[in-house]
Amino acid sequence: MRHFICKTLAQNGAISSYTIYVPWIQTKRFVSSGLNSPEKQSLTVSYLTNSCGLSLEQAISASKVVKIGDTEKRDSLLKLFTSYGFTKAQISSLVSRHPPLILARPETTIRPKIEYFRSLGIRGPDLPKIICSNKSILLASLEKKIIPNLDFVKDIVGTNENLVYALKQSSNVFRRNIKKVMVPNMATLRAHGVPEQHVAKLVMMQPRSLLLKTDLFKEVVCAIKEMGFEPMRPSFILAVKCMATISKVKWEKKKEILKSFGWSENEFLSAFRVQPMLMVCSEEKIKDVMDFMINKAGLKPSDVGRCPNLFLTSMEKRMIPRFAVLQVLMSKGLVRKDRDLIWALNLSKQDFEKRFVIQFMEVAPEVINAYQLKIGGDGFSN
Repeated sequence: MRHFICKTLAQNGAISSYTIYVPWIQTKRFVSSGLNSPEKQSLTVSYLTNSCGLSLEQAISASKVVKIGDTEKRDSLLKLFTSYGFTKAQISSLVSRHPPLILARPETTIRPKIEYFRSLGIRGPDLPKIICSNKSILLASLEKKIIPNLDFVKDIVGTNENLVYALKQSSNVFRRNIKKVMVPNMATLRAHGVPEQHVAKLVMMQPRSLLLKTDLFKEVVCAIKEMGFEPMRPSFILAVKCMATISKVKWEKKKEILKSFGWSENEFLSAFRVQPMLMVCSEEKIKDVMDFMINKAGLKPSDVGRCPNLFLTSMEKRMIPRFAVLQVLMSKGLVRKDRDLIWALNLSKQDFEKRFVIQFMEVAPEVINAYQLKIGGDGFSN
């Protein structure tokens, strides 16, 4: 009966939309035919492509969700974003990922939130970057979600500066009642002996790691302890940061790649204990580093395992140029071929240049070209 009354009213123009109620299911809202007219859809697609920068495919998809009738209000929203430093690409990204945003009220819904972020000290390019990192930020309630969540994080990390740093690492703190999730997980860390300052450091470095389901977070913490990490040491929270933000499938894939190059289980655990951030590297980066070290530089898998910090350095800017310099020096007998190459790779930039470039540049000027990657396409002589 309710279905019939609502449908009749809609057909008579008394209401513009209605919801069908069935005892066991509630459907989504259906918009009346007036809003689904070809003219309205054409205007929406045109505006989304020409003014918002969406592709035709994105605009057609978005037009199924939103219908634009008043372009003047939408123009005001776009001007507002532009006034705060949003690029057209960033605006396009926001609208394409969450089309209802284009219907938001510029002055009452969007500006207060942007001004709140600015009050925290988020300015310049960081402002649109942080906002664009999470499509739900601008449509979340300022009073009920954004302010309470950020106040909670600030109470832990201490300052606006630290809060902004945390937001740059992860904007997931806007998604839900983070206090309900974070508090039990922080309690788990404390129960295992993690110092309070390290808990706060983890919130600042990667708040997303503390948004894991409580039971899964407990499993992560226990697994890290079993690997030999000491809860009192900073490396413990680094390990938590990595393991809590990487899916089990990706973790195993990365581990298998390392083993495929000759690492044993013990060598993997040893390397992970030395540098937990190793597992944050992409699968491609791990493959490239191991392939270069073992197949091109001739090192043993165990040699690479002694210095997992190298996975966090640049292949193009550090490893390849340094190997090229060392190869020149070894070919001229200026450096022993049995020198510890891993040690040389791990030196600071200043120390490496002093020991292997500046010291030999007169007797072996080739080291300059080698260091600038002018010897061969991969940094090695042809």
